[in-house]
Amino acid sequence: MASITRKPILISGAGLASLLLAQSLRRASIPFQVFERDASISFRAQGYRLRLSSEGLDAIESVLGPEDFQKFWDTCGQTGGGGFAAINATTGLKIPEPAKDEKAEKAEAEKPKLPKESLSSRDGKVVGISRGDMRKLFMEGCEPFIHWSHHVTGYELTSSGVQAIFADGSKSIEGEMLIGGEGIYSKVARQVSKGKLKVYDTGARGIHGQAPAPAFKELGEGVWRITDETNPKGRLFAITNVRPGELDDPSIQFGWTMGAQPGVIRAPNDDYSMIGQPAAQLAKEFTEDWHESLKPLFEQMNVDEAAFWKITCSTPTGVPEWENEKRVTVIGDAAHSMTPAGGIGANTAVRDSALLGRLIAGAGGFAADGVTKTYEQEMRVYASEAVKTSYGMAKIGFGVSIDENSETV
Repeated sequence: MASITRKPILISGAGLASLLLAQSLRRASIPFQVFERDASISFRAQGYRLRLSSEGLDAIESVLGPEDFQKFWDTCGQTGGGGFAAINATTGLKIPEPAKDEKAEKAEAEKPKLPKESLSSRDGKVVGISRGDMRKLFMEGCEPFIHWSHHVTGYELTSSGVQAIFADGSKSIEGEMLIGGEGIYSKVARQVSKGKLKVYDTGARGIHGQAPAPAFKELGEGVWRITDETNPKGRLFAITNVRPGELDDPSIQFGWTMGAQPGVIRAPNDDYSMIGQPAAQLAKEFTEDWHESLKPLFEQMNVDEAAFWKITCSTPTGVPEWENEKRVTVIGDAAHSMTPAGGIGANTAVRDSALLGRLIAGAGGFAADGVTKTYEQEMRVYASEAVKTSYGMAKIGFGVSIDENSETV
């Protein structure tokens, strides 16, 4: 009996979700091709350090297996402490929890609350890893099948498969399936959902940056939220995760994330694709009156890695339903964009990769009936809850508010 030649699974985008899915397929000996619009993995700044939840770590471990997950785990930083400690930006002092009288506590208890956030995920530690390191680890072994400078702008179904369409009008080879993982601007997501998948601009903006570990020495170990309530430019905050054992090593860099309410952080010419000097300069201006113990985070930053970012979010009511297409589906931010609050987005994205990879492998790499449908049904449950939580936290932290009539990206 002649063997059946399998067409590759086509993957649009080479972000975290796409690369972990590729890794899952590689380990199941299922052919795949990845198409990424950037020219290389180092084409742009990689952004902030990601905090991994128990669910995110479980998903990654299920794909990588014991040996390679250990390598991943050893690359992660593990920080002690189970929650944020707040610091006043101008005094450099910790902000104590406000005392409450009995009436205030009762009123607070009656208010609707979001699920309590747990920062620690394994061994009582806060586990984090830089986006760049995460991408490199997920990419290992997949490099020959990644095509850089290939911007996917849509797809075309054929009688026996699917082809990706690129920005120059050319098409990919025929694939068995196409998985859209190219982020919030995904054209695959818009096409397969017939416009039902939307990403809203919350209006809030932020800046990512990083600096050598010794710049964080006066902060010490912990997950810190630095708050500036009196800045004349507007209310600001910055979050950073300071890991132990590395504070004397200038070759290691820690990251920080600055955020603000809508209208406070503005990129020159409203161009939020800018990286480097414009973002670094603005961060320094915002923090010029901060306490001396905090200034090294910004004065010593790696200017090349500074970057602006828009705070976007999918429909807060949950991931919408669309007519299922057995050969095409979406993962990660293409399916469910989230605010950075709680670090929920990346953890949900890797759950997508693990789930879909497992279903494709179970079908032998073929677009069997039920693969994308089962994936989408299961994904909508956990992703809708994640979007709701992420948005709720951002309403409190960033002061954002969106609805179905808000501006989309």
